Amino acid sequence: MTGVVQDPAAPTPAATEESPAPAPTPADARRRRLRLSWLALLVVLVVGLVVGTSGDRGPRTTEERVDAIAETVRCPTCRSQAAADSDAASGRAVVAEIGAQVEAGRTDDEIRAYFSDIYGEQILLTPSGSGFVGLVWVLPVVALVLGAAGLALTFRRWKRWST
Repeated sequence: MTGVVQDPAAPTPAATEESPAPAPTPADARRRRLRLSWLALLVVLVVGLVVGTSGDRGPRTTEERVDAIAETVRCPTCRSQAAADSDAASGRAVVAEIGAQVEAGRTDDEIRAYFSDIYGEQILLTPSGSGFVGLVWVLPVVALVLGAAGLALTFRRWKRWST
Protein backbone atom coordinates (compact mmCIF):
# COMPACT_ATOMS: atom_id res chain seq x y z
CA MET A 1 0.00 0.00 0.00
CA THR A 2 1.07 3.51 -0.69
CA GLY A 3 -0.32 4.97 2.47
CA VAL A 4 -3.14 6.91 0.81
CA VAL A 5 -6.35 6.54 2.70
CA GLN A 6 -9.39 6.47 0.46
CA ASP A 7 -12.56 8.19 1.69
CA PRO A 8 -15.32 5.59 1.99
CA ALA A 9 -18.01 8.24 1.16
CA ALA A 10 -16.29 9.20 -2.11
CA PRO A 11 -18.05 7.87 -5.17
CA THR A 12 -16.38 5.10 -7.05
CA PRO A 13 -15.57 5.61 -10.73
CA ALA A 14 -18.36 3.20 -11.71
CA ALA A 15 -20.93 5.15 -9.67
CA THR A 16 -20.10 8.49 -11.29
CA GLU A 17 -20.93 7.28 -14.78
CA GLU A 18 -24.50 8.12 -15.76
CA SER A 19 -26.77 5.19 -16.25
CA PRO A 20 -28.99 5.24 -19.33
CA ALA A 21 -32.57 6.44 -18.89
CA PRO A 22 -35.12 3.67 -18.61
CA ALA A 23 -36.95 2.88 -21.82
CA PRO A 24 -40.42 4.44 -22.02
CA THR A 25 -43.22 2.05 -21.28
CA PRO A 26 -46.43 1.81 -23.32
CA ALA A 27 -48.24 3.58 -20.48
CA ASP A 28 -45.81 6.52 -20.76
CA ALA A 29 -46.39 6.71 -24.51
CA ARG A 30 -50.16 6.64 -23.96
CA ARG A 31 -49.93 9.46 -21.40
CA ARG A 32 -47.79 11.52 -23.77
CA ARG A 33 -50.31 11.05 -26.61
CA LEU A 34 -53.17 11.97 -24.27
CA ARG A 35 -51.40 15.14 -23.15
CA LEU A 36 -50.63 16.08 -26.75
CA SER A 37 -54.24 15.54 -27.78
CA TRP A 38 -55.48 17.71 -24.89
CA LEU A 39 -52.93 20.36 -25.82
CA ALA A 40 -54.08 20.27 -29.45
CA LEU A 41 -57.71 20.58 -28.33
CA LEU A 42 -56.81 23.54 -26.13
CA VAL A 43 -54.96 25.25 -28.98
CA VAL A 44 -57.93 24.76 -31.34
CA LEU A 45 -60.31 26.10 -28.69
CA VAL A 46 -58.21 29.19 -28.01
CA VAL A 47 -57.72 29.93 -31.70
CA GLY A 48 -61.46 29.48 -32.32
CA LEU A 49 -62.34 31.83 -29.48
CA VAL A 50 -59.87 34.46 -30.64
CA VAL A 51 -61.09 34.31 -34.24
CA GLY A 52 -64.74 34.26 -33.16
CA THR A 53 -64.45 37.28 -30.90
CA SER A 54 -62.22 39.40 -33.10
CA GLY A 55 -64.61 39.81 -36.05
CA ASP A 56 -64.31 42.61 -38.56
CA ARG A 57 -63.18 45.75 -36.77
CA GLY A 58 -63.27 47.99 -39.81
CA PRO A 59 -65.38 51.14 -39.95
CA ARG A 60 -69.04 50.45 -40.64
CA THR A 61 -71.31 52.48 -42.85
CA THR A 62 -74.41 54.17 -41.47
CA GLU A 63 -76.64 51.62 -43.16
CA GLU A 64 -74.69 48.71 -41.64
CA ARG A 65 -75.00 50.26 -38.18
CA VAL A 66 -78.74 50.85 -38.61
CA ASP A 67 -79.25 47.24 -39.74
CA ALA A 68 -77.15 45.87 -36.86
CA ILE A 69 -79.06 47.89 -34.25
CA ALA A 70 -82.45 47.13 -35.84
CA GLU A 71 -81.64 43.40 -35.57
CA THR A 72 -81.36 43.79 -31.78
CA VAL A 73 -84.55 45.86 -31.29
CA ARG A 74 -87.93 44.16 -31.34
CA CYS A 75 -90.77 45.45 -33.48
CA PRO A 76 -93.30 47.03 -31.05
CA THR A 77 -96.30 45.30 -32.68
CA CYS A 78 -94.78 42.02 -33.88
CA ARG A 79 -94.14 39.07 -31.59
CA SER A 80 -90.47 38.16 -31.29
CA GLN A 81 -89.51 39.73 -34.59
CA ALA A 82 -86.70 42.20 -35.07
CA ALA A 83 -87.59 45.65 -36.34
CA ALA A 84 -85.23 45.07 -39.29
CA ASP A 85 -87.32 42.06 -40.42
CA SER A 86 -90.74 43.58 -39.81
CA ASP A 87 -93.10 44.82 -42.51
CA ALA A 88 -95.34 46.55 -39.96
CA ALA A 89 -95.51 50.33 -39.90
CA SER A 90 -94.23 50.43 -36.32
CA GLY A 91 -91.22 48.30 -37.28
CA ARG A 92 -90.38 50.60 -40.17
CA ALA A 93 -90.77 53.59 -37.83
CA VAL A 94 -88.32 52.05 -35.36
CA VAL A 95 -85.77 51.51 -38.17
CA ALA A 96 -86.28 55.12 -39.34
CA GLU A 97 -85.77 56.39 -35.77
CA ILE A 98 -82.60 54.30 -35.44
CA GLY A 99 -81.34 55.83 -38.70
CA ALA A 100 -82.06 59.34 -37.45
CA GLN A 101 -80.23 58.70 -34.20
CA VAL A 102 -77.23 57.18 -35.98
CA GLU A 103 -77.08 60.28 -38.20
CA ALA A 104 -77.25 62.41 -35.03
CA GLY A 105 -74.08 60.71 -33.81
CA ARG A 106 -75.46 58.60 -30.96
CA THR A 107 -73.70 55.35 -30.10
CA ASP A 108 -75.29 51.92 -30.49
CA ASP A 109 -75.72 51.55 -26.73
CA GLU A 110 -77.32 55.01 -26.43
CA ILE A 111 -79.83 54.12 -29.15
CA ARG A 112 -80.72 50.81 -27.47
CA ALA A 113 -81.08 52.62 -24.13
CA TYR A 114 -83.39 55.15 -25.81
CA PHE A 115 -85.75 52.40 -27.01
CA SER A 116 -85.48 50.61 -23.68
CA ASP A 117 -86.52 53.79 -21.87
CA ILE A 118 -89.55 54.25 -24.12
CA TYR A 119 -90.80 50.66 -24.47
CA GLY A 120 -89.12 48.91 -21.54
CA GLU A 121 -86.40 46.26 -21.42
CA GLN A 122 -88.57 43.77 -23.36
CA ILE A 123 -88.06 45.77 -26.59
CA LEU A 124 -84.45 44.58 -26.73
CA LEU A 125 -83.80 41.18 -28.31
CA THR A 126 -80.40 41.02 -26.61
CA PRO A 127 -81.02 41.70 -22.92
CA SER A 128 -78.32 43.07 -20.67
CA GLY A 129 -76.06 40.62 -18.88
CA SER A 130 -76.55 42.08 -15.41
CA GLY A 131 -78.86 41.26 -12.52
CA PHE A 132 -81.33 38.39 -12.75
CA VAL A 133 -81.10 38.36 -16.55
CA GLY A 134 -77.39 37.61 -16.24
CA LEU A 135 -78.23 34.28 -14.59
CA VAL A 136 -79.99 33.20 -17.77
CA TRP A 137 -76.68 33.56 -19.60
CA VAL A 138 -74.43 32.15 -16.84
CA LEU A 139 -76.41 29.15 -15.56
CA PRO A 140 -76.24 27.06 -18.77
CA VAL A 141 -72.46 27.49 -18.87
CA VAL A 142 -72.15 26.52 -15.21
CA ALA A 143 -74.37 23.47 -15.78
CA LEU A 144 -72.25 22.44 -18.78
CA VAL A 145 -69.00 22.75 -16.84
CA LEU A 146 -70.39 20.84 -13.85
CA GLY A 147 -71.74 18.12 -16.14
CA ALA A 148 -68.39 17.74 -17.89
CA ALA A 149 -66.60 17.59 -14.54
CA GLY A 150 -69.06 14.95 -13.31
CA LEU A 151 -68.52 12.86 -16.43
CA ALA A 152 -64.75 13.15 -16.10
CA LEU A 153 -64.89 11.98 -12.48
CA THR A 154 -67.21 9.12 -13.36
CA PHE A 155 -64.99 7.95 -16.22
CA ARG A 156 -61.91 8.16 -14.01
CA ARG A 157 -63.59 6.02 -11.34
CA TRP A 158 -64.71 3.48 -13.94
CA LYS A 159 -61.14 3.28 -15.22
CA ARG A 160 -59.81 2.66 -11.69
CA TRP A 161 -62.41 -0.02 -10.99
CA SER A 162 -61.67 -1.85 -14.23
CA THR A 163 -57.95 -2.18 -13.48
